[in-house]
Amino acid sequence: TIKFVPCECETFTIEGCEGVPLESNTIYKAYKALNDHTGDLDILNFFYAHKVVVTKRIPSQAGLGGGSSDAAAFMLLVKEVCNLMISTEELAKLGSTIGADLPFFIYNYPSANVSGFGEKVEPFDEAPLALELYTPNMGCDTTVVYKTFKKELLKNITVCSFLGWDNINSKTLLEMISDPITLNDLYAAALLAYPELKTIAKEGWFFSGSGSTFFRLKR
Repeated sequence: TIKFVPCECETFTIEGCEGVPLESNTIYKAYKALNDHTGDLDILNFFYAHKVVVTKRIPSQAGLGGGSSDAAAFMLLVKEVCNLMISTEELAKLGSTIGADLPFFIYNYPSANVSGFGEKVEPFDEAPLALELYTPNMGCDTTVVYKTFKKELLKNITVCSFLGWDNINSKTLLEMISDPITLNDLYAAALLAYPELKTIAKEGWFFSGSGSTFFRLKR
């Protein structure tokens, strides 16, 4: 969760993200993007009088969108408290400059098909899934996984491999696909970057995002 707490701040201040350099923090990047895009002095003045307090519940480097959802929640909250005249579409486009999955969290659909570089988000009507999660005691750096994918695997990907998936609900996909790499090609990149994942992987479990969390339908 994210809260804005009154304080006398000489600069933009975040609490609850210890160990992450300010310039690398997705919330700070969102602040900079909003500030630069709108030029609204209300944003500057607000954060001279308030600090950002983050209560982390999603593990870092777990492939669960923790950093991106934090940044998206921050942008939506700033839009509200500072009365920014910016549409959700414009906010999502701005968010995409920070991370490919920010638009998904900004639109806040229960389920969606996402394409392009993450900027095309279309709501998808399906029942919520009951899932089991397993996050090992290791993390996967998103940048490392994506760089590995681009260098080693991108040339082998064809769009035809995924035609029709946007019309199939998630439960059916999980039931009809047994190979976790078929469902998530980032898993192959993560295995190259972090070979120790091979000793952690379990039969019947799938890989979430760039890792390191595994998941399956709840039994």
